[in-house]
Amino acid sequence: MEQENLLSKKSYIKYGILFVILLILDQITKYFAKSQFADGDSLVIIPKTLRLIYHENDGAAWGIFSGRAYLLTFITVVAVIVMAFLFFKLPRTKKYNAIRYILVFIAAGAAGNNLIDRILYGHVIDFIYFELIDFPVFNVADIYITCSTILFAILLLFYYKDDDFSFISKKKKD
Repeated sequence: MEQENLLSKKSYIKYGILFVILLILDQITKYFAKSQFADGDSLVIIPKTLRLIYHENDGAAWGIFSGRAYLLTFITVVAVIVMAFLFFKLPRTKKYNAIRYILVFIAAGAAGNNLIDRILYGHVIDFIYFELIDFPVFNVADIYITCSTILFAILLLFYYKDDDFSFISKKKKD
């Protein structure tokens, strides 16, 4: 039993380190974008397809809830708390490792976008522009959230069964 707890602690440390690395990577890319492109310059990666530019977003995705930084920050804090609760509530089996990684990526994306950026700057720094389809400008944290959410949906549809999540509402017997 003590061996299992030791492995669990090491595993949680691994996920914590991943979370921090993801946050740092997100913030480094935003710092780069701000330092290189805030004056209006851009870097064409693929002509007429993909470029790096600087954009400040004071709303949520695609600018919705613009000017409501406090509300967005509050929602993010609640979402990260819920994700942490689910993370620790997941059974300690390999079957749920993918969900743990997904929760770490989503939480890091949420923390990078809505907490750190809004606290430091009052807005989110976006810099990746898909010019080909005129997609709204986004950032690395958005990629974490989007890709992880898609992967989670795929896992829910094709891998996990309804009873795999019965632990969420399972009541303890007296």
